[in-house]
Amino acid sequence: MDDRTQSPEPQFLPRARLQELVDALKRAGFRCVGPTVRDGAIVFDSLDAVDTLPFGIHDEQQPGSYRLHADDNARAFAWANGPQALKPLLFAAREVLWRARRQADGSLRFDSEQAAPQPLAVIGVRACDLAALAIHDQHFVRQAHGASPDPAYARRRAALFLVAVNCSDPAATCFCASTGDGPRASSGFDILLDELDDGYLLSCGSEAGRRIAAGLVLVPARREQSEAAMQQSARAERKMTRRLPGRNLRDTLFGRLEHPRWNEVAERCLSCGNCTSVCPTCFCHAEREQQQIDGSESAHLREWDSCFTRGHSQLHGYVVRPDTRTRYRQWLTHKLGSWHDQFGRSGCVGCGRCIAWCPVGIDITEEAGAICSEQR
Repeated sequence: MDDRTQSPEPQFLPRARLQELVDALKRAGFRCVGPTVRDGAIVFDSLDAVDTLPFGIHDEQQPGSYRLHADDNARAFAWANGPQALKPLLFAAREVLWRARRQADGSLRFDSEQAAPQPLAVIGVRACDLAALAIHDQHFVRQAHGASPDPAYARRRAALFLVAVNCSDPAATCFCASTGDGPRASSGFDILLDELDDGYLLSCGSEAGRRIAAGLVLVPARREQSEAAMQQSARAERKMTRRLPGRNLRDTLFGRLEHPRWNEVAERCLSCGNCTSVCPTCFCHAEREQQQIDGSESAHLREWDSCFTRGHSQLHGYVVRPDTRTRYRQWLTHKLGSWHDQFGRSGCVGCGRCIAWCPVGIDITEEAGAICSEQR
């Protein structure tokens, strides 16, 4: 995982040969998924033919608003992001970790439900989501705090192949340049693409990526193509007008736990948990038992949870965060503050999903700016 960095000399894959990349991945044993339009959004789904990619599709995102529109543009990746990131592919929304079965002699047998996953190749990964993946790797696999690696996540992670595409068309809600996580990817991928009008600049970031690229018909990238890709990324960065007031807001946020803005945002927040569901880094979860009515078997489930739910903060019958104010404050101070203690960086990668998919359009950059401003 850690050796994935960009190779210095990109090559060029003509647009007409993009299918060959998918075919090479399938021959190598990978199931391919990529962006497709479903239910009015761009989501990751099975990808066998590149003609199902969202060619000519753009997204328009604003606080509380996500819309797609089509034009005659021939590009397949001229959009920012959809509601999904890599999180659902690795940290499953709901899964059985083990089952306990009662034997004939009355004893219990425990069986793991963690089957070996099929190798998975994801095409169209953004730089912000690679940054989020690095945080999940640190939490679930490398376990900086001494806990054992999570076997379910680790198995899926080891079987993952990533084809990243540098973002050329950020949404109005994007601010990855502010967090330092985009729009260009610098590490964490196996293959990296820059989409141009006539094809794709291709760089390899791992030995696995180089093996796949070796089976493709590539030509050396011309200097003007490399320059066009860099200029495209520079334009994408300039288009981002939202930003956080800093990359480490820990001390400021924890010094302003009684700021009046917490009350103001709580009056608008629905505590619905949409922001935590679409966030590529949130990993709160709950575990519970699902028993057969005859007592013969019990499944131990892990499911996504949210710090916006009442039950998430219940300890020994007492709800620690009983209202929306304390729940939103917990989410923001953890995301932008105490993550620095856990992971050495903020938990926000600037993807802007929480802004677009909030039903009332709450903007994390606006709230952080108001709370961290000098005026109180």
